[in-house]
Amino acid sequence: MPIRPIDHGIFAASGAGAPGAAYFGGGQISGGTRQTKVEKFAYPDDTRTALGTGLSAARNTLAGMANSGTAGYFAGGYVSSGATDVVDKFAFSDDSRTTLGSGLPAATYGLAGMANWGTAGYFGGGYTTTYVTTVYKIAFSDDSWSTLSTGLASTSSGVGAMANSGTAGYIGGGSHWPSYHTTMNKFAFSDDSRTTLSSGISPGRDGVSGMANSGTAGYMGGGYQSGGPTQSVVDKFAFSDDSRSALSSGLSSARSYTGAAANSGTAGYYAGASGYEDTVDKFAFPGDSRTTLGTGLASGTGYLAGMANEG
Repeated sequence: MPIRPIDHGIFAASGAGAPGAAYFGGGQISGGTRQTKVEKFAYPDDTRTALGTGLSAARNTLAGMANSGTAGYFAGGYVSSGATDVVDKFAFSDDSRTTLGSGLPAATYGLAGMANWGTAGYFGGGYTTTYVTTVYKIAFSDDSWSTLSTGLASTSSGVGAMANSGTAGYIGGGSHWPSYHTTMNKFAFSDDSRTTLSSGISPGRDGVSGMANSGTAGYMGGGYQSGGPTQSVVDKFAFSDDSRSALSSGLSSARSYTGAAANSGTAGYYAGASGYEDTVDKFAFPGDSRTTLGTGLASGTGYLAGMANEG
């Protein structure tokens, strides 16, 4: 049975009336214009609204993760001048935004985010002035930063991440040109030690996106394979033994650099694409059947990030 935020009493501390929702932020639209917008898809009816206050700066190839029931974070990315270290925090009680006084320890884009609800969030991989293995940890109690002593197994940008909250987080895929990676790094939340799964993603690709049905399974979808083509495959990793299978129905179209978010126990979402799509695919848990939302993103957007306040 999935361990959901409400089972930990997290919602009780977050203020009444903060409904669950998926959030997709930043990215760029056709023509290359970077975005500040943050779009919210409310559970359970998937209605879309745009937050009155978006990101503090227009950026793409950023990362998102959330302390479900409390706040979500969008970190890093690429702005007009290059990589940024900015971290915007959205309080789920009213969707108000603050920008952390201390951002990422290094300006980074092409990174991925995951979270251990109630304890800490993680941002790993990406590109600074070079490809990196670094994984940063932010403590939710005071938003203070540390750097894990052991990072990713290989330098990678365009990685994806997912988490089995309370147990372990996973960062996988990505590339260090001209190599495209299949590796799945697993970080035990008890001590942040890293192992690598015997079975990684298939095929090796960057621009992959991850989301999770916490307590049950994680999903790594889409991405770009060396030499092409762009992929529609969604790999599923069972948290009980980390075994991998491929969903019989992948994404509704081949695409990379989507945003991903999930409502554990109910459904996960993949939104947008590097080809500037507005499509939002929804995968119902636990059967993994796919539908496409009638109302997608407000405009075709790629290189965006997702995070969720779980319902």
